[in-house]
Amino acid sequence: MARGMMMGMTSIAQTPITGLDLTGFTEREPGVWTDVVGMVLSVHFFPLVPDLPAPLHEVERLRFERAHGVARAGGGLIEAVVGTVDGVTALRQLVKMPLGSRPGQAFLGSWTLPKDRCSVVIKVQAAEGGMTGVREAVVADRVGLADYFQPHPYAGGGQLGGLPYHVADLEQWDAHFPDHPLTLVRAALHRITSTVTLHEQFKVLPPFPGAVAAYQPQPGGAPSPYGGQVPPSPPHSGPAAPAAPRRGWFRRKGI
Repeated sequence: MARGMMMGMTSIAQTPITGLDLTGFTEREPGVWTDVVGMVLSVHFFPLVPDLPAPLHEVERLRFERAHGVARAGGGLIEAVVGTVDGVTALRQLVKMPLGSRPGQAFLGSWTLPKDRCSVVIKVQAAEGGMTGVREAVVADRVGLADYFQPHPYAGGGQLGGLPYHVADLEQWDAHFPDHPLTLVRAALHRITSTVTLHEQFKVLPPFPGAVAAYQPQPGGAPSPYGGQVPPSPPHSGPAAPAAPRRGWFRRKGI
């Protein structure tokens, strides 16, 4: 596909996405594309109440609970930022997870576009292959171990379990490691974001109001969510969603 070429104004893989720059990617199945280095791009529509633990305007609480949730799953939340995709308020996340079956990590970048009864997710992911840990070792040598591991910025001090938070994952190091999967995922997500267009019927749906909160500040502490422990949230907090309207992009199979 030529650079800059956009999909036509029809829904992609029966999602509300009507346009997306797929430069460098080849379709493997509906809604899933790969590139020559093995990076995977996928789009998803979920006709369910979003499983985010807080509304997007409660950024500190949302980051706090997402960081704990990813840590409980054995990974690490690198960053979580609220922004917009084609005018829709959305959550951008970068997550790292252990590969499990072999050494190394997988990196997942995503945009979640939540509405009151459904959501769209755009994901880019890639995994380490061959020699692993080079980025971490080089950065640790340059900054020193004392400055390498940092308190997680979304947890108010200390580490969370799962994969540790450290400075080698910061974007400032991407230029030094242009072929690293984290660099590739972050760059692809940045490039794709401005090319996404959405169906107007999705854009005007009511915003996600937030799930029933598991978060509770600890007695005697500061009112910031950084001070306390957060119990696990249910997979889909809040009331069950009624059946969504039957538009074409509500009918993706396997979701």
